[in-house]
Amino acid sequence: MTVERTVEAVWRIESARLIAALARVTGDVGLAEDLAQDALVAALDRWPSSSVPDNPGAWLTAVARRRYVDGVRRQVGFERRVAEIGRELAVTGNQAENPMDEIEFDEHVEDDVLRLIFTACHPVLPRDGRVALTLKLVGGLSTEQIARSFLVTVPTMAARITRAKKSLREARVAFEVPVGAELAVRFADVLEVVYLIFNEGYAATSGESWYRADLCEEAMRLGRMLAALAPANEPANASEAYGLVALMEIQASRIPARTGPDGSPITLLDQDRSRWNRLARAEFERAAARTANETERAHLLRRAAACVSGS
Repeated sequence: MTVERTVEAVWRIESARLIAALARVTGDVGLAEDLAQDALVAALDRWPSSSVPDNPGAWLTAVARRRYVDGVRRQVGFERRVAEIGRELAVTGNQAENPMDEIEFDEHVEDDVLRLIFTACHPVLPRDGRVALTLKLVGGLSTEQIARSFLVTVPTMAARITRAKKSLREARVAFEVPVGAELAVRFADVLEVVYLIFNEGYAATSGESWYRADLCEEAMRLGRMLAALAPANEPANASEAYGLVALMEIQASRIPARTGPDGSPITLLDQDRSRWNRLARAEFERAAARTANETERAHLLRRAAACVSGS
């Protein structure tokens, strides 16, 4: 595997954790993504000559954090110089606090990723903005990949993502997981975004192909991540997430048999069931077993039966 492909693979795996950790520190999702991208560029520049580090995720994190600290230091230095010129350290007359004192780099990886998911799916954004931003920040997809998936131009998708980040910044959306009753409502919104991504992959609304397996896979990955990261004191949220994962798995299990060699659709009665993905069906059973109670499992099984009765 070339270094470029290695960097791409590392980015896909580590980008959500990296951006999430930086967003917690900076309080700005857009700035966090810029810092992460700077670290990615540094990796593309250095790794071909110095080899890929043993812990590439930690390397990217260290570079991004260092650049943020350097930026804060430059800003602090600039503000101090301005204050000296004006012979005034602060408007109040007191010595200004050092912003560096508030920078924390403790490891809260799982919590950070969960915060990032809720931030990308915040209701202040329109639905298309939530989907695009989730794929960009949490899924680690490039703007080009997202644009290609939704059959829009790259500038159109770039503008959509930029508007979403601007809306979050202008609304001063807190980088946090909601609590109490708001958590249940917002969790449902997040699951909706994940399922919208899956549906676009499973039954494409435009284009020549009937489905897009890459979007289905990304939605299932996000669903599993969401279920694993659900707060321990909110088991119902994890149960709902596992239920969604189960439904996506049972639907995805039929993808290999849904179209013929020429891409034409094959109805359920004519599908070769030996081509159904057995691993996905096994994952469905495991995810279904993680739902909270027998009533939910029974409901899930009924919905699964309805899924396999379609095309």
